[in-house]
Amino acid sequence: FYCLIHFYKRLVAKMTHSNAQTNKTVLEKYLKLEQGKRVQALYVWIDGTGEGLRSKTKSLEDSPKSLADLPIWNYDGSSCYQAEGSNSDTYLHPVKYYPDPFRGGKNIMVMCETYKYNKEKTETNKRKECAEVMKKAEHQHPWFGIEQEYTLLDQDGHPFGWPKNGFPGPQGPYYCAVGAGNVYGRDIVEAHYRACLYSNIRISGTNAEVMPAQWEYQVGPTEGIDMGDDLWMSRYLLQRVAEDFGVVVSFDPKPMAGDWNGAGAHTNFSTEGMRVAGGIKVIESAIDKLSRHHVRHIKAYDPNEGKDNERRLTGAHETSSIHDFSAGVANRGCSIRIPREVAENGYGYLEDRRPSSNCDPYSVTKVIVQTICLDE
Repeated sequence: FYCLIHFYKRLVAKMTHSNAQTNKTVLEKYLKLEQGKRVQALYVWIDGTGEGLRSKTKSLEDSPKSLADLPIWNYDGSSCYQAEGSNSDTYLHPVKYYPDPFRGGKNIMVMCETYKYNKEKTETNKRKECAEVMKKAEHQHPWFGIEQEYTLLDQDGHPFGWPKNGFPGPQGPYYCAVGAGNVYGRDIVEAHYRACLYSNIRISGTNAEVMPAQWEYQVGPTEGIDMGDDLWMSRYLLQRVAEDFGVVVSFDPKPMAGDWNGAGAHTNFSTEGMRVAGGIKVIESAIDKLSRHHVRHIKAYDPNEGKDNERRLTGAHETSSIHDFSAGVANRGCSIRIPREVAENGYGYLEDRRPSSNCDPYSVTKVIVQTICLDE
């Protein structure tokens, strides 16, 4: 009897695996077919969770010359946690488009804002207000660079490459490492990097992180609203690339309990005044302003108003305590880190280490500009 159960489980697992995988070389034959003048436009949006991304494709009669050539579209908001089934039409407003690395050619991906039936923004459309704040502060030229950490998982939810019945060795040899015993999933990282470059996303680097199967890539420096647009689209690209490899991407800020590092989205920030000689005074003033709004920032730095970050910001594993504000030079255990080079040169930028890996970059960049640039 038990042998039959074991056999059945193995059969189901094999069937599930085979049904979830396709031969990508077969797809290449079709992607090479001529498509004429028409263009495939993949519309991408943030769903009602504030973390998930959705997409669907529309055919355009020709390549768009500007955003104005991209039509407003709609989708079933009730299936994305954004509307009732009895009134489900939700609208997609294009805000930026990118070359599509998956379909190639003249095909594009379109980042969109979401609006309800009454033309009001959806609850998870944080971009609209972010853009308004960036417009007010544009004369200060706010620059951002976000370090996006993430964890690769098998489809069963177990970290990619970890032993199925145990744990890898303690943290230490994995950060920026090399070798099959220390690094898991580099193919995904390299493919994602090239996809971002193809799509004109300003990816500036990548590295293996402290916990095995955890990685980081950096986007920036970009100015104003572009950071939110580009980081969201880079997340979409990462999940699409990992999908091709049959691997899951997690942005959970503490994917493994215990003596393992969490995952953040450290946010580097500067204004024009910080980037010139004597800018350290402007940086110190900005840190003083941040110290007076710690609770507001914590609420804005993860989609669950600090509840996700509670598991990560413990004061251990290169984090500050979620309850206290702190700042220091070259100190990765502080809320705000001033890089040593910045302290020595007397100008540059600051790093806010509090945002979680699953943060909404529109919310993060908006509140930083509000506090530092607008004194709101």
